[in-house]
Amino acid sequence: MFIIILSLLLIILIFIITHIKIVPQAQVYVIERLGSYFATWTTGVHILIPFLDRIAKKVSLKEIVVDFKPQPVITKDNVTMQIDTVVFYQVTDAKLYTYGVENPLSAIENLTATTLRNIIGDLELDHTLTSRDFINNKITAILDESTDRWGIKVNRVELKNIIPPAEIQDAMEKQMKAERERRETMLRAEGEKKSSILVAEGKKQSKILEAEAQKESQILQAEAEKQATILHAEAVKEQKIREAQGEAQAIEMVQKALADSIIMLNSANPNDKVLALKSLEAFAKAADGRATKLIIPSEIQGFAGLAASAKELFQTDSKSS
Repeated sequence: MFIIILSLLLIILIFIITHIKIVPQAQVYVIERLGSYFATWTTGVHILIPFLDRIAKKVSLKEIVVDFKPQPVITKDNVTMQIDTVVFYQVTDAKLYTYGVENPLSAIENLTATTLRNIIGDLELDHTLTSRDFINNKITAILDESTDRWGIKVNRVELKNIIPPAEIQDAMEKQMKAERERRETMLRAEGEKKSSILVAEGKKQSKILEAEAQKESQILQAEAEKQATILHAEAVKEQKIREAQGEAQAIEMVQKALADSIIMLNSANPNDKVLALKSLEAFAKAADGRATKLIIPSEIQGFAGLAASAKELFQTDSKSS
């Protein structure tokens, strides 16, 4: 009997333990009682009432990343391409997530595909290839609004790959190659242009410097000639001044000597014969000059006749002897 009771107690204990539930971090349990929604258990310890309660769904609150397979889409200019997307979503309401849609992942995939086709259908090929951010933001906004009733928050959608048809890829590669060659040609031409400009600028600067040097040389030469002319004129001027000063000093000395001789004669008180003799000497000097006409004062004419008589007398005496 004791063994039966102990076994019964053990069974009851095991049954109770099995109905004690611990909800881990970042998860919630949706609980149903008698087949209808009862509660949402968050992190912690909870007791599940046997035969009444059951766990309808265990929901993760972490952000979930889903990589969907490529979807065929057609652009506005009728180019068919394959685009695969990556969706980042998170459950915000476990009750809506459990009862709002039967298969949330499939719903998100199909909604993403239809939304992507609508967006790409309004864009041309070139715009599609260069508008990833625009497409990502627009599809994220549409999905986030549509999945609110499912308790899902779409954080972002990224276009993983855009795969155009093979012929489009080949044409794009040829276009890119032609564009690269064009840029290379432009860069080469631009380099040659800059090189030519630099060479021309160098020649221009060289000629300018040469002209400035020649101009400076001519200015210096003219300045030197000017200075030489000024110095020569100064030297000639100085020479003439000195010559004039010398002549003035000579005249002054002659005049002074003459004045001194007159003073000496006056101081010696000469008689008439001496004065007559001096007059004859002066007349003789005047006669030796280049003048063709001589004006003889009357006072000297008598002395001249006397001198001529004296000369004849001396000549006669010399012949008789």
